[in-house]
Amino acid sequence: MIRARMTFVGGSWPDTRWCIPVIFARPALPWAFIWAGVASSFHTFPNRTSWADAMTALITMALVSYLLGSVSGSLLFGRLRRVDIRTMGSGNAGGTNALRTQGFWFALGVVVVDVGKAVLAVLWVPAWFDTSPSTLELARLLCGFAAVLGHCYPLWHGFRGGKGAATAVGALAVIQPWLLIPMIGAWILVLVLSGYVGLATVLAGISLVPAALYRGDSTALVLFCLAVALFMTFTHRSNLKRLGAGTEHRFEKVLLKNWFGR
Repeated sequence: MIRARMTFVGGSWPDTRWCIPVIFARPALPWAFIWAGVASSFHTFPNRTSWADAMTALITMALVSYLLGSVSGSLLFGRLRRVDIRTMGSGNAGGTNALRTQGFWFALGVVVVDVGKAVLAVLWVPAWFDTSPSTLELARLLCGFAAVLGHCYPLWHGFRGGKGAATAVGALAVIQPWLLIPMIGAWILVLVLSGYVGLATVLAGISLVPAALYRGDSTALVLFCLAVALFMTFTHRSNLKRLGAGTEHRFEKVLLKNWFGR
């Protein structure tokens, strides 16, 4: 086990005016919100050494989680089947395109891998680094978002991956599972009313922010939800563009109006 214990002085989140956005990777804005939570806590460290050690541990955890996130379910199973779904359908390596081009069981395996790797990143990586209880939430949030980033820009697959929704669900399932209720509820509602998976995913991501605020969750978790919402919007920008042009693929079978026939 790697011991890189991090401990906050004071044990509580400080005022958010201390937040210092740090740009880590493109797209920059979601990462700015993630690192705002990091910076807002680290100013309480008593000396430069403890701050540097904590930052080193967090960056290392983020890198390990990114590498876990880079394991793409669709591309892993695609190699076994000798197909690359990025050359089919919408060209995306996510579960929706897997379902559309390869069928239910292939897509189910993809979702299991894409959700599971986030669960591993959020549960296993902080434990591997022997993270202290006072910094566990921060470490889990950072690892969860790094796994989402790895899914979208996988090192092992030429930085061309999915759009991050399933991996974000896996991270939230560990961090705060109650937030999955409004998220999945919003996704289902928009999907059955509109038939557009991309639009449903974007609005589901956005729903996390008011849900976290309503629950009174920590500043760090609210910033994480905001980062996820922005990132989901960014990764689905092509869907939104096609939606505006009237060329977005629509799942007619799931529309509520079609459930009861004509």
